[in-house]
Amino acid sequence: MYERFYRLRERPFALTPDPDYLYPSRGHQEALSYLRYGIETHAGFVVITGAIGSGKTTVLQTLFRGLDTHTTVARVMNTLLDPRELLESAMIDIGLDASGKSKPQMLKEFGEFLVRERSAGRSVLLAIDEAQNLTLPSLEEIRMLSNLETEKSKLLQIVLIGQPDLRDKLDRPELEQLRQRITVSYHLEPLDADETAHYVNHRLARAALGPPMVFKHDVTARIHARSGGVPRLINVIADATLVFGYGEEKSEIDGTLVDAVIEDLDSTGVLGPRSNPNRRASVVPADPAAAAALLQPSAVDRMRQEPEAAGTASRVPTPVPASVSAGFPPSSEAATLPAVASSSAIGSGFSRTSLNEERRPDELEQREQQLRQRELDVATREREILEQRRVLAEQYRLLHGRPLQTGAASVGGAAVWPPPVRSAEASRSIKVDASAFGRVQPRAPRFDTFQRKRASLWRRVRHTLLGTSEPVLEDSL
Repeated sequence: MYERFYRLRERPFALTPDPDYLYPSRGHQEALSYLRYGIETHAGFVVITGAIGSGKTTVLQTLFRGLDTHTTVARVMNTLLDPRELLESAMIDIGLDASGKSKPQMLKEFGEFLVRERSAGRSVLLAIDEAQNLTLPSLEEIRMLSNLETEKSKLLQIVLIGQPDLRDKLDRPELEQLRQRITVSYHLEPLDADETAHYVNHRLARAALGPPMVFKHDVTARIHARSGGVPRLINVIADATLVFGYGEEKSEIDGTLVDAVIEDLDSTGVLGPRSNPNRRASVVPADPAAAAALLQPSAVDRMRQEPEAAGTASRVPTPVPASVSAGFPPSSEAATLPAVASSSAIGSGFSRTSLNEERRPDELEQREQQLRQRELDVATREREILEQRRVLAEQYRLLHGRPLQTGAASVGGAAVWPPPVRSAEASRSIKVDASAFGRVQPRAPRFDTFQRKRASLWRRVRHTLLGTSEPVLEDSL
């Protein structure tokens, strides 16, 4: 549409992840370096998280492009799967036939494939995108796959890519064993204002046929203010700006045009609510020298020299002792390794408060606890009601010398209640053993409905045993 007008070979702000357009921001460089480090050192589980549209998938595709032939990759992009389907998807992606096989057969074949690859000098990487959608059983299945190993090393490396919700899910007590195996973790933050300007003009330059057009500072500042630095939203606004500029035949984009574009996108709800990005909490338990070798020199210099500005959400990682490092607890193999963590998240790790300081209590968990307590109370009260019925039946049996009735007519081993009504004269002729009442100490019922019916219940007892219709009040019992 506007490509010829602005002398572009293609749309520079397409929403499809394209490694050719990856802007090497500080955060994206670090995320890519941590991924490479985790794979090259066989670090076990690697977790990369970030907000929607932050560039996680682009980083992952850039990683795949840079892998050599000694790494076999199984990619799972659709995570709305149960554990069996997840295993099938991984096997299909690496060329194994999983059709018509039982799960034990699939696991056996998958394990044999891993052994063959290791014998041939190749490693196997299982990369799962959108991992926040995985169910707890599926995550547990992934942990079990990580148990496939030789005497010296793991046969399978696993990379989990997902939104910040993935961290909350991994923080659940049920996944404690999986969490302990995560040795490399990184949270990808949105771009700051300067990075947004460089990002926009980087993509324009990549798509230019001649001298690239440049968005001025006032334009990129407006784009950053509305997008919050999220690359996908930046692309939406910048692409719409070029469309509007083409429609008005403006060869140069100005702030007024961007304001009109943002207003139009807000009116249609395309941009959604204004973003409130989370702080990043990142950790790489690793040998500092090895980690530094994987990072770009400029990133290493920043990591060692630039202090974090007070009151800002700086993304400059600084070396910290392993005892206060953020992130998941290291596995036993990496327990003694030092850590590199964001100074804004030291000591916080994957705690709920560090990832979102405004987290509300887990209402669902509280309601489940309340429901379980109510079920226990109901069961207790039902037992007490059955005990009251048994007491009354026992009184009746002792007074009349009759055995308890069994079968469908009895409930919980109690005699049928109430017994047949006797005439007044027959009732007076019965000799009552007063000691029988002393053998049974009925409990005070807890149901309000049962309390309201006590007078009528004892009236029936009095009428049956003593042949009188006068009510026996509760106070006189």
